[in-house]
Amino acid sequence: MPASGVPPAAIGSPFPLGATLDARGVNLAVFSRHGTRVLVCLYDPKDPGREIARHELAARSGQVHHGHLPGVRAGALYGLRVEGPFDPRRGHLFNPNKLLMDPYARALVGKVDWDGPVFGYERPTADSLVLDQRDSAAAVPRSVVLADDFDWEEDRRPATPWSDTVIYEAHVSGLTRRHPDLPEPLRGTYAGLGHAAVVDHLRRLGVTAVELLPVHHHVDEEAIVRRGTVNHWGYNTLGYFAVEPRWAGAADPGGCVREFKEMVKALHRGGLEVILDVVYNHTAEGGAGGPTLSFRGLDNATYYHLDPSDPARFLDFAGTGNSLNLGALYPMQMVMDSLRYWAVQMHVDGFRFDLAPELTRAWPDYQFRSWSGFLQAVHQDPVLGRLKLIAEPWDFGSDGYRLGHFPCLWSEWNDRFRDTTRRFWWGDAGARPELERRLLGSPDVFREGGRAPHASINFVTCHDGFTLEDLVSYQRKHNEANGEQNRDGADENHSGNHGVEGPTEDGEVLRARERHKRNLLATLLLARGVPMLLMGDELGRTQRGNNNAYCQDNELSWVDWSPGRGARLLAFVVALSEVRRRARALLEDRWPGEPGAVEPRWLDLEDADGGPARAPEAFALVLVRGGAALMVVVNGSPQQRALTIPGDVPRWTVAIDTAEEQAGRPLAVGDRLMLVGRSLLVLEQA
Repeated sequence: MPASGVPPAAIGSPFPLGATLDARGVNLAVFSRHGTRVLVCLYDPKDPGREIARHELAARSGQVHHGHLPGVRAGALYGLRVEGPFDPRRGHLFNPNKLLMDPYARALVGKVDWDGPVFGYERPTADSLVLDQRDSAAAVPRSVVLADDFDWEEDRRPATPWSDTVIYEAHVSGLTRRHPDLPEPLRGTYAGLGHAAVVDHLRRLGVTAVELLPVHHHVDEEAIVRRGTVNHWGYNTLGYFAVEPRWAGAADPGGCVREFKEMVKALHRGGLEVILDVVYNHTAEGGAGGPTLSFRGLDNATYYHLDPSDPARFLDFAGTGNSLNLGALYPMQMVMDSLRYWAVQMHVDGFRFDLAPELTRAWPDYQFRSWSGFLQAVHQDPVLGRLKLIAEPWDFGSDGYRLGHFPCLWSEWNDRFRDTTRRFWWGDAGARPELERRLLGSPDVFREGGRAPHASINFVTCHDGFTLEDLVSYQRKHNEANGEQNRDGADENHSGNHGVEGPTEDGEVLRARERHKRNLLATLLLARGVPMLLMGDELGRTQRGNNNAYCQDNELSWVDWSPGRGARLLAFVVALSEVRRRARALLEDRWPGEPGAVEPRWLDLEDADGGPARAPEAFALVLVRGGAALMVVVNGSPQQRALTIPGDVPRWTVAIDTAEEQAGRPLAVGDRLMLVGRSLLVLEQA
């Protein structure tokens, strides 16, 4: 327990929150509404286990405790201890025996030791809620004081219009860990992601923005550690201002931050925007019985949604045990400050919000609100309102599926595009009407409220689920390596194996799989809206049937860059991207019927013998604007179908053929075009 004779710090300032360096030392400001006393413990940077000083933040302005520590410089290590009531039935879990991370820490050093006393009350008798009086300092990370002294030089953000945006979802380490053109020290790091070999590959694909899986400092959950694995994806945030150090080549905290900034600078030089996947819906402390690492010990009743009828219970809209309470003033401020920090200090260009509906929930009914305080705050913010904002539009609440319900400025992951596209190419003839809507930007979902087609982030694969290769190679998931008896991960994937489960040398099966992948990619890149590619899909990356590789930091998750691997598929994606760039005027960011918009025309295909169509899944989409025209011809039927070239345009050229039989072929009005079963062609005006 902290000694009563701890010297007070100088008064200092309540603003800004966190540790702020000045010429004389560091100002510390910490929010705790219900805490009665806040102490800061300083540690030896050369020996982080040794406490060298302790001070009380004796000044209090409203709900912020603050003080100034003279002589403290960049690189100093510290932690917080907060005294207050231990009254779980009122939601208060203060325990000054537990060293806490500063929520505003710009860097953290050390890991959580699950064998240490990191729990605020005794286990396994958590129901008795007996205060654990053991000191946790040896088992938790230290916060680090950092200076903002990076030279951004002439960094210019690409600011690519939504209409031209192509997103590439990637994991820092997974993308670069096996890249042969990277020096070994750069593999798996931020520096590696900014390397010219990686940037050039992305530019060749036509990518304009890299969406990175979480890079905030996160914690490996106890259950995962006990199984001998790690949280590779990073959706378990502890520090919302701190860069995850395990993907940095630099060993020191300041070097880690500089390396991240250099990566951003390098990507910007290559014309690529940086979008961060952020997890503000929950924290790494889990639910009842979870560790006391920061927020729980600072002010549990404010930071988290608690059950109003029993504040000892946590409301859980994230499926993780706790939900961050953005209906409260200071948690909301922390999230907004974090977003601005990454936008202003780290120069990122946008955010994808994990389980975004949770961010809108507040007392008393905890329902999703499209006009919530959080969404309004982001909308009016002069910095954040200009960035690319993407919602994952579902969470685990009772009304958690909210696709199409976010306001202007926001785009959303469109899982209807994913599922419709998958179903159609697996032979669901009834999916055609819905696929037509998906190809036009999903107007049935997004047109209301003044939104444009770019509100739809189209994808057929993402980090959560099968890779493209596995989607056409596995009928069922194979997640045994995760140690959860294959119970984790989605059971319904709209996937298949073309007759053989997993790897095969059967040439016919392999050809069918390759065509299927080309069909899916062509549908993705030729639809209105914003396409998102999953890292490695262009190279045939496989996770061997694992559709939930969140804990696999190994070759199962790393992109295989072996020479020649996926070369034909890569060339196909490059060709598709070039067609998309040429067709921008046709794949525009406007809805059919709007002034000046290109109007789509749909044609049914014929039977191979020239008779009337009997396959609703065989059709053509024609888009014509002046001297430019595009036709997408789709045969989702397993049988051969035909199209007699209409008179809209006198001459066409086959630009893309997923069956790889007719690319480059010239066509004129009246010519009869044959499509093999389950294939797609793109015709451009000659």
